[in-house]
Amino acid sequence: MRHFAQLYTDLDETTRTGAKVEALMRYFERAEPADAAWAIFFLIGRRVRQAVPLPTLRAWAVEAAGIPDWLLGECYDAVGDFAETVALLLPEPGEWSVDVDRSVLSFEGPQPLHRWVEDVLIPLRDREEAVQRAIVRAVWATLGGTERFVWNKLITGAFRVGVSQQLVVRALARASGTDPAAIAHRLMGEWQPSAAFYRALLARETADADVSRPYPFCLAHPLDDPPETLGSIDEWQAEWKWDGIRIRLIRRAGQTFLWSRGEELMTDRFPEIAASGALLPDGIVIDGEVLPWKHGTVLPFAQLQRRIGRKNLTRAVLDEAPATLLAYDLIELNGVDVRHQPLEWRRTELERLIATCAPDSQALLLSPVIVAADWDDLAAQWATSRARNVEGLMLKRRNSPYRVGRVRGDWWKWKVAPYTIDAVLIYAQRGSGKRASLYTDYTFAVWDGDRLTPFAKAYSGLTDDEIREVDAFVRRNTVEKFGPVRTVTPALVFELAFEGVQRSNRHKSGIAVRFPRILRWRRDKRPADADTLERVRALLPEES
Repeated sequence: MRHFAQLYTDLDETTRTGAKVEALMRYFERAEPADAAWAIFFLIGRRVRQAVPLPTLRAWAVEAAGIPDWLLGECYDAVGDFAETVALLLPEPGEWSVDVDRSVLSFEGPQPLHRWVEDVLIPLRDREEAVQRAIVRAVWATLGGTERFVWNKLITGAFRVGVSQQLVVRALARASGTDPAAIAHRLMGEWQPSAAFYRALLARETADADVSRPYPFCLAHPLDDPPETLGSIDEWQAEWKWDGIRIRLIRRAGQTFLWSRGEELMTDRFPEIAASGALLPDGIVIDGEVLPWKHGTVLPFAQLQRRIGRKNLTRAVLDEAPATLLAYDLIELNGVDVRHQPLEWRRTELERLIATCAPDSQALLLSPVIVAADWDDLAAQWATSRARNVEGLMLKRRNSPYRVGRVRGDWWKWKVAPYTIDAVLIYAQRGSGKRASLYTDYTFAVWDGDRLTPFAKAYSGLTDDEIREVDAFVRRNTVEKFGPVRTVTPALVFELAFEGVQRSNRHKSGIAVRFPRILRWRRDKRPADADTLERVRALLPEES
């Protein structure tokens, strides 16, 4: 655990990519294989099921620290992180004045990460509450400093440390000499951290036994310059940029698997697509987008969200929002990895595959290629994106291979401008982590008649100087307190951007927006100049 805690510190103390990779390499070069496997598991964002509810942990922490609950709450408001707050409040090892039964732990002295996870953390969930309490207290009394902090992160499921999976893959590849594409592939899908897994992960030659394992996704860069700067339009394939769920369809060993980009197996969520996958031969992997699709038209993304949130998919739900996979790339054919082939070749084979095996399927369709005479013609079609319920265009170089991750130059996303609204700041709350002492989480409102109605929250978009200025405003102009939330005098106006808007019964405004963020502080506007709820409603697709 000590080495893993030191890795956390090394990663947390730098923003330099090179320094993070070096820290990861140092760790992997000296870690036990079993420890390294669990470290990778947590670093790339996976987590074990939470063993103890947070309110219960809080009660035990208050008891062990010998403080009232309200004081822990005040400390949390200042620190902004539960794991760190508890780690700081508890006595250091050797300073505990209350009885601690360390015999509930199956070992004594410093232990590697995998023993803390496999012998303590994972079995904890199935213990009786009294035993859970004794174990947690024993761990707190045994670990100190950063080790205790990291343990608290793991037990609460809140472990995050500012590295991407791509950085972890890069460090592993440099430390082992293994092809990074092979490592990224082996990290996809379901796997159990173990010494054997770690050795197989870094093996130069290995055959993955898991037939469901997907390939890593190729990602696009935003196109910020005019498309003409990309050269001749003949070098590019244009497609609509769909607003759905990126999915990898895998057909192997007589089975169909649907993996999301977030590495969630979603086969049971889309039975009609899984059924169409059964029409394909073995050894096929398709890249595409799942969309709510009816009568040849894409529906608003909200229809898809309704399906995802349900445990049971009734026939009524399936009929109301049928799902379709719009396929736009072929990654494996006849059991052979074809990512090295140029896009034109892969597209031709994809078209032949679907035309031959699933010509009548409405749940597996080809994403259409857009034909344009020149960039002006393509721009005219791009301008119709909103009316088509799409986000813009994808531009893909015709001779490009299917790469791993976000590699600049071959795939570009040419998105339409976001929706924008001028809104008034009405609530503020402290942030978390490094922003725990600043008010950085904001709620904004628009006018509904003569009153302000909250309609969106936003956490990003301001500079550090602007954040400090707004923080000072909140402290001077708080008119009410509701727990950590501060109601402020409605005086500041901000321009918000968001990608989509839909009706919502869960929001007071009746509106929910997608990916809201702050574009700029409108110092030139008064609260009376902010937009109205009527204008926001006018952006709804069915009312526009």
